[in-house]
Amino acid sequence: MAETLVFIPAWNEEDNLPDVLDELTAGLPDAAVLVVDDGSTDRTAAVARAHGAEVISFGENRGLQEGIAAGYAYADEQGFSYVGRVDADGQHPVEELARLMAIVHADEADVAVGSRFATGEGYEAYRYEPSPSRRLGTSILRRAMRAALGRPFHDATSGMYAANRLAMPALGVPYSSGAPEVESLLRLREAGLRVVEVPVHMRERASGDSKLRGSKAVRLVLTVVSTLLLYGVWRRVRRRR
Repeated sequence: MAETLVFIPAWNEEDNLPDVLDELTAGLPDAAVLVVDDGSTDRTAAVARAHGAEVISFGENRGLQEGIAAGYAYADEQGFSYVGRVDADGQHPVEELARLMAIVHADEADVAVGSRFATGEGYEAYRYEPSPSRRLGTSILRRAMRAALGRPFHDATSGMYAANRLAMPALGVPYSSGAPEVESLLRLREAGLRVVEVPVHMRERASGDSKLRGSKAVRLVLTVVSTLLLYGVWRRVRRRR
């Protein structure tokens, strides 16, 4: 049995999945691959199986919150030592995921998160030119996450993750907010786990729209702020008990 699972939440992604799955197989040949089919109405599940992936299919569209939780829960239940997550739209290069996995394998962190906006050698600042709405959205998100986590975090909505077994229970429970990646970071903080943000390169989406563009940016920022406010209330109540 492979010790590493990489999972992909997917909803109506039959066009993008073949390239994503072929790239994963070539770049991480020793990893098992799971597609969490979120009630797709196209051939997402059939395409995933044809390319050698395991598939969990929901009978209806449940949303990204449950798709993410199902992937981590499957990794935990099946006894994998490590788990990675990439999106189905093709923006996450497998070589960057492999870098995150290497950090977790080396026990340098319990969770490594790929960041478009963190900097480092070979990853210069401003390598992505944001639209005005994205610039405003990311600025607000960074300030809010710094207040909540007590540390800077540049790319709180990133979907590229690598994690070890210690993190699976915290990440494998269905999410209650519309910002599951943000809720993930809050859960990991409460669990006392080591999280590092790693600069990565990402591609443009093969299809679909950014979460931080136009009206979507406004909705996402409002969702994140609501999540952080509820988190703050929960922490205060917990301290009083």
